Amino acid sequence: MRNRSEREIRKQHMNGIINLKKEAGMTSHDAVFKLRKILGTKKIGHGGTLDPDVVGVLPIAVGKATRMVEFMQDEGKVYEGEITLGYSTTTEDASGEVVAETPVLSPLDEKLVDEAIASLTGPITQIPPMYSAVKVNGRKLYEYARAGQEVERPERQVTIYQFERTSPIAYEGNLARFTFRVKCSKGTYIRTLSVDLGEKLGYAAHMSQLTRTSAAGLQLEDALTLEEIAGKVEAGQLDFLYPLEIGTGDLVKVFLSPEEATEVRFGRFIELEQSDKELAAFEGDKLLAILEKRGNLYKPRKVFS
Repeated sequence: MRNRSEREIRKQHMNGIINLKKEAGMTSHDAVFKLRKILGTKKIGHGGTLDPDVVGVLPIAVGKATRMVEFMQDEGKVYEGEITLGYSTTTEDASGEVVAETPVLSPLDEKLVDEAIASLTGPITQIPPMYSAVKVNGRKLYEYARAGQEVERPERQVTIYQFERTSPIAYEGNLARFTFRVKCSKGTYIRTLSVDLGEKLGYAAHMSQLTRTSAAGLQLEDALTLEEIAGKVEAGQLDFLYPLEIGTGDLVKVFLSPEEATEVRFGRFIELEQSDKELAAFEGDKLLAILEKRGNLYKPRKVFS
């Protein structure tokens, strides 16, 4: 009995970041809902939605770490997947119905394919797919899509930091397939990137497979499934919780003097020789605050201790 109450006490003081391996067939919301039950805590958020069919890293913030979610979402994400040229679908991935077919009747010039890929790197404009959770007039796009309605979708600016083909082009029937790796900013639809690449090459296309291999500095090879996390909680092992510090993502780190740290704790502005809009301020090896630039000074936006 004592062990059980100890476990309950440990659950109440649970803070940190979990590297969850989301499995296919569940939404990101499902994953959070299940983790709330496993961990016995309501204070949980995720750092970037994954489509139900997509497997991969879903960063989860627990307790105090939920204040880091927005920074975890901002960091670049890395995906590995497969593009199929030859037909497009309603959902832009393999789960949808076929919309258009453009048979691949002769081998493609790999140089031209790689040039088209290179042309889709850097800042690009995307139109989100109809089957997505983007809201238009208070309703999610997929709700319109399921009702058979087409609505005007807002363009969005995203950044593709890296986009490369990772396999030779394989041919089967009238289709061509190859794998790829992409590092991109938040809000990027890889499904749409696949369709846009197909368009540049003159073919209907879709994303036939996708895995998120990295997000918020967490790697897929270290990720745990819900089942594995449940087993650890049952055994009273909380070593799957990463410290808050990992959630600072791509933010530039600064190390404060004791005097600066005191000022920040009181919510006061401090002067730093930095130009970045936001900084992760550390006191020793502990994250103290997120600072934002105001004129020539930095103001604490969130203080953690």
